[in-house]
Amino acid sequence: MTKNKSEWYLDWFNSPFYHQLYKERDYSEATFFMNNLIKHLEIRKDSNALDLACGRGRYSQYLSTLGYKVTGVDISKDNIAEAKKNESNNLNYIIHDMRHPLSQKFDLILNLFTSFGYYKTDADNLSVIKSIKSNLKTNGIAVIDFLNINYVLNNLVEKEEKIINNTEFIIKRYLEDDMLVKSISITHENKIHHFKEEVKSYRIEDFLSMFEKLNLKLIKTYGDYKLNAFNKESSPRLIMVVK
Repeated sequence: MTKNKSEWYLDWFNSPFYHQLYKERDYSEATFFMNNLIKHLEIRKDSNALDLACGRGRYSQYLSTLGYKVTGVDISKDNIAEAKKNESNNLNYIIHDMRHPLSQKFDLILNLFTSFGYYKTDADNLSVIKSIKSNLKTNGIAVIDFLNINYVLNNLVEKEEKIINNTEFIIKRYLEDDMLVKSISITHENKIHHFKEEVKSYRIEDFLSMFEKLNLKLIKTYGDYKLNAFNKESSPRLIMVVK
């Protein structure tokens, strides 16, 4: 795929600074969320799962240890190279653009940790949901874990500074052209690096419209990783279960 300026994720997700900044989002957080999901959704042990935009594979790794057959895909070659170190008989990883479906069908598709809305056009973002639908088995379910834009904007920290292992991060957050932007300036060994995260500011009504276009049904919503009920104003997350 040809890289252009709009594809911020290719640079950022392949950067070691990304993992340095988010190091607190670790395996224990992933296991807590997965255990809750498996219990609430009653996911059968013979299910096969797709971890869509898997990063280095913390969710898929844990699912595989429970006996599920899992495929993890991510567009970042560095993330997949790291994830492949943990491959096993029931866990495999491939470099893949989530806008395009795989040839396989799954009982469970997971799109977690705000791994949606990366693209400026609605058509590109809708293509991700089309891919999810195409890869779902007839009775399969998908989980999309997105941010709750109302909560984020109401609690926006516009500027934040962090020092992690002698590396300085200056983070600015703002809304621009319907994109929630996180501008990240990093000073490391007297060199300055600049990265961005951009996520489309979709609300639950926008998702419902996309689901309706593709004849998908929203069957459950949760507002956090403890799977409490979703509230438009007070929930930090928008976790949707569709089929």
